[in-house]
Amino acid sequence: MDILDREGMSKIRSKNTKPELILRKALFAQGYRYRINDKKLPGKPDLVLPKYRTVIFMHGCYWHGHEGCKYFYIPKTNTEFWVNKISTNKERDSRNVEALLSAGWNVIIVWECMIAYTKEIGHVIGQIQKFLYSADTLCVNPQTLTIE
Repeated sequence: MDILDREGMSKIRSKNTKPELILRKALFAQGYRYRINDKKLPGKPDLVLPKYRTVIFMHGCYWHGHEGCKYFYIPKTNTEFWVNKISTNKERDSRNVEALLSAGWNVIIVWECMIAYTKEIGHVIGQIQKFLYSADTLCVNPQTLTIE
């Protein structure tokens, strides 16, 4: 039986995960104000910083297929289903990022392992701040930052 059977799947959150809450709290403490899960934008970004025309996605290593991460693995049962599921998620992520860049938004992707397992929130916030202050807030040339 799969580790993530029907009962287990129902307990997995898509919003307000622990790493997401840690990131939100840290950004708020630094004076950043944001919107949460804006349905008007492609992919419903976890955080939207309108002042900087920047969105932040918090990607779970397992669900979004974080290559090279020790927390990402393909389950040994029902492998075909999970490979398809994760590759579909990755394709959708790419489409959403492209749509946001085309619409003039900067995109930051933070991998769960950078917050949940390493406790490097200071490093993550530093990278976000550096990006925000160097990014083109007029979004003539939107950029992407991946924190992994």
